[in-house]
Amino acid sequence: MFEFISALPKVELHVHLVGSASADTVLALARRHPDLDVPTDRYALVAFYEFTDFAHFIEVYVKVTRLVKTSADVTALVDGLAADLARNAVRYAEVTVTPVAHLMMGIEPDELAEALTVGRGLARERHGVELAWVFDIAGSLGYDHGIATADWVLRHRPDGTVGFGLGGNEVGVPRDLYRDPFDMAREGGLHLVPHAGETTGPETIWSALRDLHAERIGHGTSAVADPELLAHLAGEGVPVEVCPSSNIRTRSVRSLAEHPLPRLLDAGVPVTLATDDPGMFHTDLNREYLQCHEHFGLGRSELADLARAGVRAAFCPAAQKTRLLADIDAAEHGQTRPASL
Repeated sequence: MFEFISALPKVELHVHLVGSASADTVLALARRHPDLDVPTDRYALVAFYEFTDFAHFIEVYVKVTRLVKTSADVTALVDGLAADLARNAVRYAEVTVTPVAHLMMGIEPDELAEALTVGRGLARERHGVELAWVFDIAGSLGYDHGIATADWVLRHRPDGTVGFGLGGNEVGVPRDLYRDPFDMAREGGLHLVPHAGETTGPETIWSALRDLHAERIGHGTSAVADPELLAHLAGEGVPVEVCPSSNIRTRSVRSLAEHPLPRLLDAGVPVTLATDDPGMFHTDLNREYLQCHEHFGLGRSELADLARAGVRAAFCPAAQKTRLLADIDAAEHGQTRPASL
């Protein structure tokens, strides 16, 4: 099964650029900036990534984000992520970037856009991975930062820009607070993909749908508490980006045995499997698929269906989807095709 999963073509639709950074990358940045309270020793970094709850995870994430101080740091993160994606047979990924966080560290607006464009080119040339960008608001920073995020995206729009999101804390951060920047993004032609229902209840998902016009839901695990919401997501074909290891590591879900992914699938909700912050959660997309086999009993065809759901939920061109779906069909039946973007 691991060999099948390793060869199965995939997309990754919920992965944060900073959270994807490998231990080696974070250690190199931490040693370059030893005054920023991130461990410079490998074993200490592993302990640093043991999260007590979601709030603690956000605290650590912010500290790591502060290590990214130059456009070269951004490009290095993109290149490292693309290498990791390629090792997991990921052909296409929509990568979440929080631009305001990098601008606050002194990177110039146009330099950030250029760094992402350069990194995207390296991902394709060096690793055969096509990257697209989802730019998100850090929810706890407030309304003005939401407007600043939308303004930066619409002014600079790096090559591959497809989406607009909302991440970070959900508790105390109502989705409708960010209606205006989401309206700006929608009018600018971007797809809307806020986080909702990770650490709060179904009402946050309803708000993301009604107030922010969400086309996909980041996490969305609490939807299983509301049968009407499950029926809506299934009936309207609204995908949820499910990140099992992330939910366990941030204590949003107590254990894999209690994880709602099987109930989402049973309800007919489109589920795309993702890693969220693989560098921080010691995971990768192959491991997420393997966990679905080992803990949820998904077999070869069900895992291929997860891969297909990801392709259908992606914002890549139709021709690219057609090629990826054909490659997944071939892999399910033990056939090989030349890798395609």
